[in-house]
Amino acid sequence: AGLQGSGKTTTVGKLARRLKERQGKKVLVVSCDVYRPAAITQLETVASQVGVAFFASATGEDPTDIARRALILYTSGTTGRPKGVVTTHAALDAQMRSIVEAWRWTADDRILHVLPLHHTHGLMVALGCALYCGATVEFAPFEESAGEASVFMAVPTIYVKLLRAWEEADEFTRARWSKGARRLRLMTSGSAALPVSVFDRWEAITGRRLLERYGMTEIGMALSNPYDGERRAGTVGQPLPGVDVRLVAPDDGRVLAEGVEAVEEGASGEIWVRGETVFQEYWGRAADTAEAFDDGWFRTGDEAVLEGGYYRILGRQSVDILKSGGYKISAIEIEELLRAHPGVRDCAVVGIPDEEWGERVAAAVVTEPDAWFVPDLTPPGVAGHLERTRAARAVLDPWLRERLAGYKVPREWRCVDELPRNTMGKVQKPAVQRMFGTLLQDDESETSE
Repeated sequence: AGLQGSGKTTTVGKLARRLKERQGKKVLVVSCDVYRPAAITQLETVASQVGVAFFASATGEDPTDIARRALILYTSGTTGRPKGVVTTHAALDAQMRSIVEAWRWTADDRILHVLPLHHTHGLMVALGCALYCGATVEFAPFEESAGEASVFMAVPTIYVKLLRAWEEADEFTRARWSKGARRLRLMTSGSAALPVSVFDRWEAITGRRLLERYGMTEIGMALSNPYDGERRAGTVGQPLPGVDVRLVAPDDGRVLAEGVEAVEEGASGEIWVRGETVFQEYWGRAADTAEAFDDGWFRTGDEAVLEGGYYRILGRQSVDILKSGGYKISAIEIEELLRAHPGVRDCAVVGIPDEEWGERVAAAVVTEPDAWFVPDLTPPGVAGHLERTRAARAVLDPWLRERLAGYKVPREWRCVDELPRNTMGKVQKPAVQRMFGTLLQDDESETSE
């Protein structure tokens, strides 16, 4: 605590003695750099005894107040610069309570933790919920795990790699791994869209259905497929306990769905979330914070549709919802279908600016090593990419046209060795767009030669 105007700091005991020495002074103001209610009470008592008017202010926060700031966690930055998300103790408590209730966490659970701790999935969902209910957390490589886990959480990329390892293993190892996975009571997937093909294949080899959910750094988890009941592939389920969710039309703000009730059946809109789980502010970005809220509702920037009481994510409005020739097109829908082709290992669909159409649909494709339509020998560098692209397009374009409306079929194609991802396995769509731009420039230089 310090005496105002003195420029010095002192202990509570010394300040109390100074108060007794300064009888007759009319006013004394004390500021505290930490919240110390007991010290303030002590000083107030002494001031009253010696007849000094006393005022105190505490610049710190009450450590027992759960409304105070608890955590700054940065967004993944998949669509722009990361933002520091300030979450209170109350919001963190609400986030964990909601998940623990919905997913039946108990102190008897044991989770094999494989996710990074700088992200809400690994920090709050996997680690926080386990500690919240007194469960055991194991940090260990798969081959060194004790094998007693009951819960496993991962991103789709991890499940894809596990499936690939299973396919390449011998029969004995496959049987052992499948048996081990069947012992898990809960396996969840999040942080990116889970391909339906991965959902189905995982169930086929383990007998267990993955539980897909939806959340953000700003809100924790908001939607989840049920622990008991139907887990629908390609959906993120229904609102979690204590979370209000609605779909709102981006053009005029009308409500399209509220909770699990559709106001306009089949209409897609932006996901808005409200409740105790929502964050407080973006650190140092007051304008962004104000823009993100509308009458207490947090605007997620993600588009979805409510179908039969389950939410299906269409994508991030800024990068996954493409606008071409007056149509709104979901990049995720096209990606999901492309991944179903046996020659496609992975893909990313983006919009490329176009003066006539607004955006052209473009697809970057990673082909399977043994895809029959890819030439065995291609020249290095850009020329090789172009040759592979022409071969892939000749097969994938007509294949898609049999399954999609013509305006949804990509007009630009590129074969790439890998897609740019962040540490959570999310495809960096802006990087894919930049990669397309580089390749387009390379195309022009190749043609000019």
